Amino acid sequence: MIIRSRAPLRISFSGGGTDVPPYPEEKGGVVLSTTIDKYSYASLIPKQEPIIQVKSLDFDVVAKYDVDRQLVYDGELDLVKGVINTLLEGNGDGFVLFIHSDAPPGSGLGSSSTMAVTLIGLIRQWLQKPWTNYDIAQLAYHVEREVLGIKGGKQDQYAAAFGGFNFIEFHKDYTVVNPLRVSPIILNELEYHLLLCYTGKTRLSARIIETQVQGYVEKQADSVAALDELKQITIDMKNALLQGRLNDFGALLHDAWINKKRLAKQITNETIDILYETARKHGALGGKILGAGGGGYLLVYCPFDQKHIIAGELEKVGGQVVKFGFEQQGLQTWEIDGSRCRF
Repeated sequence: MIIRSRAPLRISFSGGGTDVPPYPEEKGGVVLSTTIDKYSYASLIPKQEPIIQVKSLDFDVVAKYDVDRQLVYDGELDLVKGVINTLLEGNGDGFVLFIHSDAPPGSGLGSSSTMAVTLIGLIRQWLQKPWTNYDIAQLAYHVEREVLGIKGGKQDQYAAAFGGFNFIEFHKDYTVVNPLRVSPIILNELEYHLLLCYTGKTRLSARIIETQVQGYVEKQADSVAALDELKQITIDMKNALLQGRLNDFGALLHDAWINKKRLAKQITNETIDILYETARKHGALGGKILGAGGGGYLLVYCPFDQKHIIAGELEKVGGQVVKFGFEQQGLQTWEIDGSRCRF
């Protein structure tokens, strides 16, 4: 038997930052996001011997661990270890685990959180646990933020678990995922207008997030105002999307980017500024860097008849345009007969 799991990566349109504690506990945060057809994958093959073998297909890393020992966090496969330590303590069964992702950590597409959700979904399927998507998202948050101490917000875990277009509310003691019933025509049109561009490098988000949190905790006027404004922009974007006012949606992306940059100076850099200014110069209504900033992917809203021109100009200045589509499904798990497959 082989158990497989996959979860989609996400695009966050607006609200990132309002999901990072302590803002949501004090004021309530909101995020508008969707998942796309890029994924994190995991496969588990149960074994009789008490050994865990992990193979990262992206980084060509193979590691072996004893089942009956707590795994030590040493910078190698710590996310995998965190999930195993948290969910499989005392489980005497061994297994081989394969993992890989369509985007590296630091890409701004939520790949680390998506991998955590993928792994927890895999274990749910293997052990037949009754965990809901809310449970899985919260477990992924617990592993990343509390067990491993990785700085970040709450949105990525919920986006990966639920999938699709969601307006997510973050409060002190609970999170609510509101699936949006957007017309297929509007979704097709939005996808037609959006362009995804890789900036050429990934980034470490922890320092950016630390600066952002520090600004809010110290009640720096600009940081607090930027987060409050992002919250309102997110609500306005949700309404524009549902009503099919897509040019307004594109313009609000620009407003979101202006306010996002107020949170920390590391959010942008010369490379990002050149790419964004190039897109705007050739007709883009708006856009933003995805994730914490500093690198990764730039999302741009283009007039449909200028999209090909903007794509060409971005590539001239070093960007890499990437094809993508929206994904409506969230976490998925399944089992197959391993005797029928090569692995």
